[in-house]
Amino acid sequence: MSKLASEPSAPRLIDRTRAVLARAIDVYQGTPHAGRLAALRDRLDQPLRVAVAGRVKAGKSTLLNALVGERLAPTDAGECTRIVTWYEDGHSYQVRAHVGRSQPRQLRFTRENGQLDIDLGGLAAEEVDELVVTWPAQALRAVTLIDTPGIGSLSESAARRTWDLLVPDEEETPADAVVYLMRHLHAGDVEFLRAFHDSEVSRPSPVNAIGVLSRADEIAVGRLDSMASARRVASRLGDDPDVRRLVQSVVPVAGLLAETAVTLTEEEVGHLRTIADLPVREAEELLLSADRFVSTRPELGLTELERTALLARFGVFGVRLASTMLRRKVAGTATELARELAERSGLNQLQDLLSSLFFERRDVLKCRSALLAVAEVVRVCQRQPGTDGVSAEVEAVVASAHPFNELRVLSGLRAGWVSGKAEVVAELERVIGGAGGATHQRLRLAPDAGGAELTAAAVDALTRWQRRAENPLTAYELAVAARVAVRSCEGMLADLSQSTY
Repeated sequence: MSKLASEPSAPRLIDRTRAVLARAIDVYQGTPHAGRLAALRDRLDQPLRVAVAGRVKAGKSTLLNALVGERLAPTDAGECTRIVTWYEDGHSYQVRAHVGRSQPRQLRFTRENGQLDIDLGGLAAEEVDELVVTWPAQALRAVTLIDTPGIGSLSESAARRTWDLLVPDEEETPADAVVYLMRHLHAGDVEFLRAFHDSEVSRPSPVNAIGVLSRADEIAVGRLDSMASARRVASRLGDDPDVRRLVQSVVPVAGLLAETAVTLTEEEVGHLRTIADLPVREAEELLLSADRFVSTRPELGLTELERTALLARFGVFGVRLASTMLRRKVAGTATELARELAERSGLNQLQDLLSSLFFERRDVLKCRSALLAVAEVVRVCQRQPGTDGVSAEVEAVVASAHPFNELRVLSGLRAGWVSGKAEVVAELERVIGGAGGATHQRLRLAPDAGGAELTAAAVDALTRWQRRAENPLTAYELAVAARVAVRSCEGMLADLSQSTY
C-alpha cells in the first residue's frame, strides 16, 4: 500500500497536525477552547469515526449491524432509534447515556435474538443527547460507527439530532466520514449532503462520503436478478454529475441479507434446506409473495412462526437466493452460504470501498477534522495573543501536505471545476487516489502486480502528467491538477524504490 511519503525524513502529516494542536493548546490555555483542543489531539490516536446516515426506513441500523458483524443496533421503530448512538470497541460490554453536562449514566440492557434491548431507566429519548455502546468486536477496532436518527423523520427533534451532529452550526462534526443510505435520490438527501460537504479541503467533502443504494433487493421486487438491477441503478446514480458532487461512489447493498449473512445460524440453514428440497416450480410458487410463503403448503414442515422468522431475517429475496444456492450446490455449509450471501448482498464491495476510500486515508481524514477545528477556534479568537502563529501553522500544513492537495483536486473533479477529455479525467482521478490509495489501484493494475510492473507503469504515468502539466495548451485548472498528479507519481516511485531495500 502506497503511503505517498514525500521524503523519508519528512514529518508525517499526523505528526505535523499533532504539533499544530500542541501549539494551539498552549496558546489557548485557560480559555474554554483548551479542553476541546486537547480532546481533538486525543482523537488523532483513536479509530476513524464513520457515521451511518440516511432517511427514515433506509436501513441504517441493519447495515451497521452487518458492518459490525453482530445484531447490536435496534432495527425497529423504538425509542433508541431516535437517539444518536455510538458503537465503539472496548474491553467490557456496557451502554452509557449522555444527558446534558452530567456524568454519563450506565444503562441496563439485555440481548434478545442477539439484538440489544436497552433500558433507558426512565429517561425519555428526548432527554438523552447520545448513547455510547462499548462492545468488544474486531470490526470496531479500526472504526467507531455512529448510528443516526432518520432524516425526514416525523419527529422533528429526532431528525434535528442528525443535522446537529453532522452539520453543526459552529463546531466541527465529530464524524470523519459518512456512509449515506438512499433508496433513490430524494431532495432531502441532496440538501443534507450539500450541507455536509464543502469545497475547502479542511471541510467535509464528497471524498469522505460514500452513497449506498440501500434495500437494493427490493428494486426488482425480490427477483433473483434484483441485485443486477440495483447495480445498474447505482451505476447511473454514481455517474450523475449532481451525485458525484456529493458522494465519492454509490454501491448497492441488500442490508437485511448482509446482516443475516454475518449472523447466519445452522438452524436457519436447516429451514432453508427444506425449501431447497422442493421441486423448482413448487419453490417458485411458494415464494411468489410473503403472504403466500407464510400461509400455503402446511405440509412443508415449517411452522408459520419459523417461516415468519425466515422472512424477518432474509426477506423474500434472501430466502429465494439462499434456497436456490443450496439447491444448486453453490454452498453446502452454513459457512459457505454465509460467504456467498455476503458477496451477493453487496456487503463485500462496500467493505472494500470503506477500506480503500476511508481506512487507508484515516490519518488524512482525522487530520482534516482536527485542522478544521483549530481553524474555527482561530476564527473566533482572533484577538488572543499567539493566534496569528497558530493560523499560519494551520495554513502551512494544509497548503504543503500532498494528501490535502489530492483531496482538493478530487473535490474539483467532482464539482466539475477540473475538466478535460473523459479518459484523461478518469486517469487523473485514479492517479490521485480516487479509486483507492494503493499503488496498484492508482495505476489500474492487478493487486498482485510485481515491483517491476508497478515501477514501469508509474514512470509512464509520471511522464504523461509532466507533459500535460508543462504543455502551454493545457487548461489552467487541468495544469494545476496535473502538477498534483506528478507529485502523486513521484510519491509512488519513492515508495516503490524504498520497498526494494
